Amino acid sequence: MIIIMLGAQGTGKGTVAGLLSESIEIPQISTGDIFRKNISEKTPLGIEADKYISKGELVPDDITVPMLADRLNYEDAKNGAILDGFPRTIEQAEKLDEMLAQNGKKVDLVVNLVTPREEIIDRMLTRRVCTNQDCKTTYNIKLNPPKVEGICDKCGSSLKQRADDSDPEAINKRLEIYEEKTSPLVEYYQNKGVLKTETISISINRMGADVAKDITEYIKNK
Repeated sequence: MIIIMLGAQGTGKGTVAGLLSESIEIPQISTGDIFRKNISEKTPLGIEADKYISKGELVPDDITVPMLADRLNYEDAKNGAILDGFPRTIEQAEKLDEMLAQNGKKVDLVVNLVTPREEIIDRMLTRRVCTNQDCKTTYNIKLNPPKVEGICDKCGSSLKQRADDSDPEAINKRLEIYEEKTSPLVEYYQNKGVLKTETISISINRMGADVAKDITEYIKNK
């Protein structure tokens, strides 16, 4: 099963994808995590990707698409995967469809997460991520803080704030890019009949764990 997570940055895609990955036992594949790993290791790909990410811009397809194609060939993804952060444009969606069709696969479900903008900005400013690349657990110092400040509950590694989460202006720019480039994907997948929209917001007391539970039940009952 191929699942895609849609939604602006800070809506909780990573959290929901991680919970779904555990419950239905297919890997969560995040292009953001792959980029950050390459950037920290200063690989050629990481150096090129960082030129765009540091400015809040999308990484070009000629870097992103081949990287994702390679990741989907890993053994752990033979039964499917949850894509978090890809596709971001209609062009990428079409390339993904072609890539999957070559292997007799298709996109089975697209989960579209919606959250009020003011909540998104606050969440991103208060988000912290485990520095252990094998863990990568995400916390929020307001909504989901670690038991010990600055330390990951799961592996004991230190937590950090992503560079692109520390500047409200950069966050707003990323949200504008999302609206311009990525939100048309909602209509694209709606027309294919695979879209499921879910709201995550403190105002309605519905968070990522609630959505993940409902999506898991939805998949099991399909």
